[in-house]
This record gives sequence, C-alpha cells and structure tokens, in this order.
Amino acid sequence: MSVLCYNKGCGQRFDPENNPDADVCTYHPGVPVFHDALKGWSCCKRRTTDFSDFLSIVGCTKGPHNKEKPPEPVKPEVKSSGEKKDIDDQKPKFNEYIISAPKPQEAIQRPSADEAMVRLQNKVSASLKQALAKLKLTENAAETKEEDGDDVKIGTPCKNGGCTKSFNGPESNSDACSYHPGVPIFHEGMKYWSCCKRKTSDFNTFLSQEGCTKGTHLWRKKVMGKKVAPCRFDWHQTGSQVIISIYAKNGIPELSYVDANSTALNIYVVFEGEKEFEQKINLWGVIDVSKSAVNMMAAKIEIAMKKSEAMSWARLDLPAPTPATKENEPEKEAEDE
Repeated sequence: MSVLCYNKGCGQRFDPENNPDADVCTYHPGVPVFHDALKGWSCCKRRTTDFSDFLSIVGCTKGPHNKEKPPEPVKPEVKSSGEKKDIDDQKPKFNEYIISAPKPQEAIQRPSADEAMVRLQNKVSASLKQALAKLKLTENAAETKEEDGDDVKIGTPCKNGGCTKSFNGPESNSDACSYHPGVPIFHEGMKYWSCCKRKTSDFNTFLSQEGCTKGTHLWRKKVMGKKVAPCRFDWHQTGSQVIISIYAKNGIPELSYVDANSTALNIYVVFEGEKEFEQKINLWGVIDVSKSAVNMMAAKIEIAMKKSEAMSWARLDLPAPTPATKENEPEKEAEDE
C-alpha cells in the first residue's frame, strides 16, 4: 500500500517496503520563507512572488522518502482553575484601549457612497523607476528569443492552488482537479486558504489540505494579455491616517490608479507587466480625499488616506448590513404550541 511522503516539496506516494536509502526523493530540507511578497525556501536561493510557482520549486536535496507525519504543535493544557492564572501570565501583554464606534449623529452625517469619485495622485519612488527600467530591458531581450512549443512536458505540476497532480500524458486532462480557488493566508502563525478557512499552524498540513473545488487542471499559465492575480494587502492606522499596503511588485504607474470619495475606494493595479489586481472597499470611516495619495514603490503600493476626524477605526471596511429578522415568527410559534 502506498503512503504519502512528508518531505517538504515532494508530496508523492511511495511503497514503504521499497524505499531504499537512495536518491528517490527530491525535497527541501529547509523551511518556507515569505518576505516582502517573495516566497522561497531557506535551503535554496530561488524566489518568486506567485504562490503556485513557489509550490512548483523543485527540491534541492535528494534522499529516501519519509512516511513520518510531523507532529502538530502542542497547545498548553489548562488542568484546573488554579493553573489558569499561570497560563494567563504567560500570554503577551498588550495595552488595552477602546475603539469608539460612530455615534448615531455621525452615522446620519456620513457622506453617500454614490458621491463622485476622484483619482488620487500617484507618487512614484526612485526605486520603482529603476526596477521598471531594468524590467523593460529584460523584456526587450526576451522578445528576441523564440518561444518554446505549446506541448506540456511530462511531470509539469498543475498550477491550480492546492492541486498535487502532475501531467503524465493526454489522459491527465480528463482527471478531475481538486484545488483551492482562493489565496493562501498566513496570519499570526496560522495558515489557511481564503476559500475554505481550514486553519492549521503546520505548513505540511496546510500543503496537504485537499482542494474545496473541482475543476480542470491548469498545466500552463496564460502569458497573453493581463490576468487577474491575487495580491496580499493589509492596513494600519495612525492618529490622522489610514494606510493600505498592497504587496504588488513593480506596479506600472501609467496603468494603475485608485479612485476614491469620502467613504469608498476603487483600486486597480497592474504589476509585473501582465498581472492585474482589483479591489473595491466601502470604508469604515470617512476620509479627506484632497489630502490622500498613492505611493508606488518597487515592492509594494501604499494608499495613504487622511482621516476626516481623529478617531480610531474599528476595521478597514464597513460591514454589510444584516437583514432584519422577522418579529412575528416567535409569536407564530407560540400560537402553534
């Protein structure tokens, strides 16, 4: 019976009874490294910004397959109420503060989301100008070379996130692809896909999660025209500003823009020549559009928004209103009884 190899970067099945101490497994002995939107392994130097390309990086070490599954991190166990205080003492301490929600009067005065949009100014850094100049030279050199044929090579891994299948011939096209249509999220030590949110702290367990969607395999990525690409972004705030950081490398200033009004953003970014990212945000608070701008750098894009009022935002986006519950249902149940 075949078992799964738990060496990082392998993911193949093998017969444990026929696993000689030879170079049968190609894997990564290091750990995954994610820094400044770049993804790679600590044991080799190759880096990429695309998560599916990261999963396709061929291992740098050979050896026997490994059937031992890494143990899950052990969480502290609280045995009694007397020990709860000791566990609480071990937790990191944070300065507690209260984030005030908008008062009813402020909610009435909130500008309409249909307010006319204004295009924010793009400020291009010197580092981005240099990176784009080098990228243009590289593209010009690549255009002089002939492109490879359209045939998919045997062993080419599927580019869909979470799929572990490889191309073994035309019959592979008829196999169902089990993949994750969302994007990988790494937050506070937890790893999960945005489409199903099965959280784990172990990277191998995250990679082995079966896809939540069925479809067709993607053996090669489209190279003609722009393509929508997932892009990690987060936000933070100061007393007077809210800053959104979009980790899009080598954004193109002439094709990228951010339209905004007092309560909404329309973000469109073209980066790395052929990828595009779009996001619409209904802001939690109100901003001063005339004092907001977009700062484009080589590794990321920052949207610096001036707060209309010096107050802490509870979150970046305003949650959608929940549908009103029917008040007559309890009474109806009471009559039935």
